Amino acid sequence: MVYPAKKHVIKTFEHLIKLLPEVERTKPQIFVLAGAATGFRNDTDRELVFRQESNFYYLSGCDVPSSFLLAAYQPGTSLSNTPSIDLFIPKAELADMMWSVPPPSIAAAKEIFDVSNVNHPAALPAAIDTLVKALPGALFHTLPRNSPLFPALPSEYTQQVLDTDGAVTDLYLLSALHGARLIKDSAEIAAIKHANEISSRAHEVVMRVLGKAVKGKIEAGPGAGVERPLLPGEWLIEKEAEAEAIFVASCRREGSVHQAYLPIVAASTRASTLHYCCNDKEFAWGPVKPHDHQNKNELAHGMTKELNPQVLLIDAGCEWNCYASDITRTMPVGNGGKFTPEARAIYELVLEMQKQSFDIIKAGLHWDAVQLICHRTLVKGFQKLGIFKSPDSPGSGSWNSEEAILASGDSSAFFPHGVGHSLGMDVHDVPSASKPTINPTISGLILGHESFYTYLRLRLPLETGMVVTVEPGIYFSPHLLAAIRNSKHINHDILKKYEPVGGVRIEDVVLITDDGYQNFTTVKSDIAWLEAVCSGEI
Repeated sequence: MVYPAKKHVIKTFEHLIKLLPEVERTKPQIFVLAGAATGFRNDTDRELVFRQESNFYYLSGCDVPSSFLLAAYQPGTSLSNTPSIDLFIPKAELADMMWSVPPPSIAAAKEIFDVSNVNHPAALPAAIDTLVKALPGALFHTLPRNSPLFPALPSEYTQQVLDTDGAVTDLYLLSALHGARLIKDSAEIAAIKHANEISSRAHEVVMRVLGKAVKGKIEAGPGAGVERPLLPGEWLIEKEAEAEAIFVASCRREGSVHQAYLPIVAASTRASTLHYCCNDKEFAWGPVKPHDHQNKNELAHGMTKELNPQVLLIDAGCEWNCYASDITRTMPVGNGGKFTPEARAIYELVLEMQKQSFDIIKAGLHWDAVQLICHRTLVKGFQKLGIFKSPDSPGSGSWNSEEAILASGDSSAFFPHGVGHSLGMDVHDVPSASKPTINPTISGLILGHESFYTYLRLRLPLETGMVVTVEPGIYFSPHLLAAIRNSKHINHDILKKYEPVGGVRIEDVVLITDDGYQNFTTVKSDIAWLEAVCSGEI
């Protein structure tokens, strides 16, 4: 299926027109973009893995490095239905063919890409000149110039327009693109859904490798590293890096080239670090304590040392054709693949936070309401566990009511991040459209404490066609807990019992529909299934 670039170009121009001053809206509109170039490792000629810049791919469907795009549109003319879209891809040189895969020929590119014309970059100046003459008074748009966030557009192209007294601006195109990309079409939804299916299977692969080890179905023979290396079916997971490697290998095996972000693979108390990307520590082994990382691969060496009961939090997702997935699962390690009572209680509460979110999600709901219901559910759950005092606790009064604790902001120390974000070509997608500079108020809704929204990446009413994550979590970070160590709302002796859990997060990707949502995450998260897999029972 050909990527619907023309449809995206029209959608972007329509958003662009709405952003312009009234006097500019009837003029011809032209944009010119540079695609990403192949990067190289510092001071060498060794290529880095190429990934096309998201906005360029959205408008072209082209993943050829060092390409350019030129498009023209004018409301009320034939260009509004059939914009001019010219793609410029590098010419294949002998060195390209010798060292790497060359770009497609012009003839092949015309069949691959949904554009009006394909040529080589040498033809771009003449194409700009043609548009300047054919569309007098046109306004030329670029992505923010002189920004390290986007591929550099050579100044010769904008100067060419300025030399003819034309107008060039970088004030509107990025906002128009973010607005267009916020609502996904059927092709985008299919790509996101496929990426999440691949990633869901990869999460399950890690769980099942853990489960096989519990049942002794994976044996590390003495020949490992001497006579022969371990084969994939013999791999053991006893450190974070091995879990990450298995996850990425599973995605790569299914044709995904990129991870959508650096995988987060955190065992034991390290699960309290939200974007822990080191993934370089051993699991916690007994009698070695959770904070002692001087472990020596005891399981692979055939020793009798046992894993301490702990959680393994994996937040990871692959890309499919430049579209992201984003899934978090927290699984039990040690203890025969079962949660400890404390970890189970926290996991159940996070699952309830997600369920309460799902129960209210639908088009028209402001995302702040989902954030608030997660904090409300956390407070209620902590009161039942005794971490937060309740009004009927000995010596407590109305100052320990649910509303009083919400108003204090103490729950932000345990759930500091946003419950979700827009997802699309980027895992934290279209930031300017997802979180406006001025956030609308929600009439009649008690918002709770302002700290609930500090790190929220989505502050909008939901719309049909948006794709978002739903990822509540509870963490026992010593850095965050330091601020509430003297809180009158907390039973600090009970809190100490739960701190070794580290952290729990559960994250799914959903498509917003008129009356609810569709969940694209296929790996399960209920405790019965999770423990059965991680213990090797199923």
